[in-house]
Amino acid sequence: MFDRLEDLLTRFEEILSELNQPDVTSNQERFRTLMKEQSDLTPIVSAYREYKKCRQDIEDSLLMLEDEADEDMRAMLKDTLNESKERILLLENELKILLLPKDPNDDKNVIVEIRAGAGGDEAALFAAEMYRVLVKYAESKNFKIETMNTDEIGIGGMKDCSFMINGKGAYSLLKYESGVHRVQRVPATESGGRIHTSTITVAIMPEASDVEVDLDLNDCKFDVFRSSGNGGQSVNTTDSAVRLTHLPTGLVISCQDEKSQLKNKDKAIKILRAKLFEIEQEKQHDAESEMRRSQVGTGDRSEKIRTYNFPQGRVTDHRIKLTLHRLEQVMNGDLDEIINSLIAADQAAKLGKLAN
Repeated sequence: MFDRLEDLLTRFEEILSELNQPDVTSNQERFRTLMKEQSDLTPIVSAYREYKKCRQDIEDSLLMLEDEADEDMRAMLKDTLNESKERILLLENELKILLLPKDPNDDKNVIVEIRAGAGGDEAALFAAEMYRVLVKYAESKNFKIETMNTDEIGIGGMKDCSFMINGKGAYSLLKYESGVHRVQRVPATESGGRIHTSTITVAIMPEASDVEVDLDLNDCKFDVFRSSGNGGQSVNTTDSAVRLTHLPTGLVISCQDEKSQLKNKDKAIKILRAKLFEIEQEKQHDAESEMRRSQVGTGDRSEKIRTYNFPQGRVTDHRIKLTLHRLEQVMNGDLDEIINSLIAADQAAKLGKLAN
């Protein structure tokens, strides 16, 4: 590990040297590549430099203790020695985590799809609530939200919706939300007070670039139709909505939230690229099934990941056996404790895999 850290430190210093050259900005592509590499290496290099300093502090304290007779000074040196030893243990674990293979999609924007599953109107209502949960969480991280398509029902629910979350690191946080979310509660329309169980599915897809997905628009069929919804300008008055059919796969995407047909078409193409990219990723994951099993669930739409029990006010994430009795805060977008626990569990699983 330390040989690799020394190599990374050398590489970091080489990057800084090149960035300090006066003509570095003449090649913008090279400049961006260097800046990204520097950004990726900075947390590793900072932790490793602190680790080396702690090692040096330990060596210096031990040498000074050999020659120091003053008891007060010896006590101070022993405190420094113990603090450095404790800090080194923490830094070693931090460095192991920082050196774990990084998901290449972690820094990307994401496209989110939420669909009502079993439970009829109650599922559609919960789909709308989950949309608000994810939007509030994204806003708490200063990410930007761009709605792509919504299919609403009259009582405030959604059959399905898709939206983009723009922000560095969006996928690294939100990827753990992919899967089946289950809600248990008494619906407002239930006169007998019986608890119903409904489900929705959430798909989190990294935004794919032109380079990553070779999409031939000749393989796409575009249809336009009149927007539908709860009213408003351009709804039911112009043929601005777009339905895209990808002929090779049969994927169908509809976008109607923009007044402009061209903007809806662009959004539909973005969603299609993300879906095609996801299909390719699944193929790779199948080929790397051993690695896939070492991860905390991050993508299988059929996996039941979480239950929201309203009568008991609790949320349970089934992947890591985490139960929180703070449902109200979670439904207001406070997902930090859940997502941070999932990240920690994922890192621990990967570290355990490397140790074996």
